[in-house]
Amino acid sequence: MLDLHPEFHPQLRRGTSIGLAKDPAAVEIITTLEGLELLKPDYARLEQSTKNRVPFALHEWHAAWWRHFAGRTARVRDGLMVFVFRDPAGRCVALFPFVATDRYLGPLRLRTMSMLGPDPYISEFRVPLIEPGYEADVVRLLRAHLAADDRWDWVHWSGVREAFGAALAHPRIEWSQPVVDYVLDLPATWELFRAGLKRNIRESLRHCYNSLKRDGLAFELEVAQKPADVSRALEPFLALHAMRAGMAGSVPHLDRFDGPKTKGFLRDVCARLAERGVARIFSLKIRGQIVAARIGFVVGDSLYLYFSGYDPEWRKYSVMTTTVAEAIQYAIAEKLSTVSLSAGTDISKTRWGARPVEWAEALECRRSVRSQIAHKAYRSAMDLKRTTGPGWASIFELFPKRDW
Repeated sequence: MLDLHPEFHPQLRRGTSIGLAKDPAAVEIITTLEGLELLKPDYARLEQSTKNRVPFALHEWHAAWWRHFAGRTARVRDGLMVFVFRDPAGRCVALFPFVATDRYLGPLRLRTMSMLGPDPYISEFRVPLIEPGYEADVVRLLRAHLAADDRWDWVHWSGVREAFGAALAHPRIEWSQPVVDYVLDLPATWELFRAGLKRNIRESLRHCYNSLKRDGLAFELEVAQKPADVSRALEPFLALHAMRAGMAGSVPHLDRFDGPKTKGFLRDVCARLAERGVARIFSLKIRGQIVAARIGFVVGDSLYLYFSGYDPEWRKYSVMTTTVAEAIQYAIAEKLSTVSLSAGTDISKTRWGARPVEWAEALECRRSVRSQIAHKAYRSAMDLKRTTGPGWASIFELFPKRDW
C-alpha cells in the first residue's frame, strides 16, 4: 500500500471526495523513494494522455533525482511529497511531484514547496502531469490539502501552461519570468527543413561541412542508444563538456557535471532512460576521435537536445553546429515531429528559427503574517546579495546553500 503523508488533515488524508466537478475520488501523498518507484505505471499512463515531450517529467528522471540530490543536513532537509490524484475508477489523472524543503537558521524554520528538480540547471523544466480537463479540479483539491497544512511558507509553481495557468490564477500568485523552450517543427525531409532556414544558418551549415572537406577531413556520427553504448559514450561526453566549459575567449559555459553528485545522477538517469529506449548520445568523430557530443532524449514524438560538449581544438570547424544538424537529420529520419533545442535564449537556438514555448513560473506565499515577513526578508537578502555581494547578505541569508 502506498504511504500517505502522516501529518496532513485526517479527512483529506483518506482521500475523501470533496465534491469537485470531475470528482477525483482519492488523493495519495507519496513520501518515500519506494513509494515513488511504485508509481511507474501511473507515470506511464499520464505520459500518454498528456502527450508529454519533456524528459524532466519522466518517472526515471524523478526517481534518479531524488536518489542523488535529496538533501538532509543540519540546516537543509528535503522531504518528498508526490500528490497523486485518482478518479473514481482508480485511474491516475494527475501527478504533482513536490520537494518540501525545510531550512533552519537557529530556531527559525522555513518550508518551501518546489516542483521536484530544484537544482542548478540540471532539470531545465519542472512539469506536473495533468490529464486534460482535470486542471481546475486538481488545483482546487491540491489547494485544499495545502490549506490543511500550516507548516509551509511559500510554494514555487513551475511548468505552468494554458489550462493549468488559468486554474492556478489567484490573488496571492506572483508570476515570474517564464522558462522558454525552443522547438523546431520538422518537415518530412532534411532538404525541406534546410530550405526553410534563414540565410545566416544556411551559410553556417555550408561552412561546417565544406571546411572539413576542404581540409580532407571526413566525419562520422555515432548514435548511442543501447544501454551499454550509452554508458560508454557518456564518459567522452563528460570530458568534452568540461573542455567546453574551460575554453577561454568564448561565451562562458559552466561545467554542469563537475561534481560527484551531478556525474552520478547523469550516469544513473541515462542508464534508466536507455533501458526504455529514451536516451541518445550523439557523438561526432573525426579521424577516430570524438570531437563533439550531445545528449538527447526521445520522448513521445520529440527529440530533446540536452547538454553538449566539444574539443576546443576543433572549434574552427564548428563541430557543435554539425552535431546539432546531424541530430536534427536523425530526428527527421526517425519520423519525429519536433526537436527541442532546450531551455534558455541564446543565438545557438534562435538562429535555427525555432518557435518559443513558454513555461510560466509563479510564487504563492501563505497568508500568515510569519510567512509574509519571512518571504519579504528573503527577497531583501537576495536583492542585497545581488547588489553588494555575499558579505553583508550572509547576515540575512535564510536559505543555506545546498551541497549538490
